[in-house]
Amino acid sequence: MRISEMFANKKPVFSLEIFPPKKQANIDTIYETVAELAALKPDFISVTYGAGGNMADNSTCEIASNIKKKHGIEGVAHLTCVNSSREDVKEMIGRFHAADIKNVLALRGDIVPDQPRKDDFAHANELAIEIQRKCNDDLDILGACYPEGHYESKSLDEDIHNLKYKIGAGADVLITQLFFDNKCFYEFLGKARQMGIKVPISAGIMPIVNSRQIERTVALSGASLPPEFSKMISNYEHDPEGLFEAGIQYAVDQIRDLITNGVDGIHLYTMNNPKVALKVYEAIKDLL
Repeated sequence: MRISEMFANKKPVFSLEIFPPKKQANIDTIYETVAELAALKPDFISVTYGAGGNMADNSTCEIASNIKKKHGIEGVAHLTCVNSSREDVKEMIGRFHAADIKNVLALRGDIVPDQPRKDDFAHANELAIEIQRKCNDDLDILGACYPEGHYESKSLDEDIHNLKYKIGAGADVLITQLFFDNKCFYEFLGKARQMGIKVPISAGIMPIVNSRQIERTVALSGASLPPEFSKMISNYEHDPEGLFEAGIQYAVDQIRDLITNGVDGIHLYTMNNPKVALKVYEAIKDLL
């Protein structure tokens, strides 16, 4: 099923995100994770582009196909600009077609200073246009958006203006970067709708359950930290178990507020941790 059809027929759509193992030899571990996550019956599971984006050992398509064929859950395969030439896109679309994958998330991808990037596409909208050209309308295209604006944009308004190019390039659904302040999401959503963006927008939520996430994920995301989030981190600085439970509760509170206020979808960044996903799901399933 196309993801856009899900959003047309259900609200909220509940989805999960996982990432492939860094080494192909460890791929069985992700299938164990998928089996546990599938028990939550999400509407779809997205699979990030393989570490480093190497076409030779990229397992994104394989994992997304397994999710669909083995568990009957729609798989969304990520595809990034920085790792893709036009020939790569053509090859990946061929893989998607052979694997019966109907949905792809088109992204620019993170630019790593010491890692050479391919320069056929500068932005995700250019990649989306190329996917449309190559897929003969066989794929739904999803895109990313940033509730607090992309770090390279001068303002949120400028970023939303640029986001319209992505919609024009064929993006049928948007998924946000993670955020910790729902007020930022509501401001972004209001401006996006005012500026003519009508496609469904799913809110990306990541439970912060350990100090390593704070040091890496939070810093890299650029998401602002509201006082209640900072207070939580401070309160449990030396209490790992307390932080685990508090982080889950913070995400649950975010999600319940979003659903109560009519959000189109919830996209849970699982970090390949079924235990966290299960705890969140059990606390919100009455609203799904």
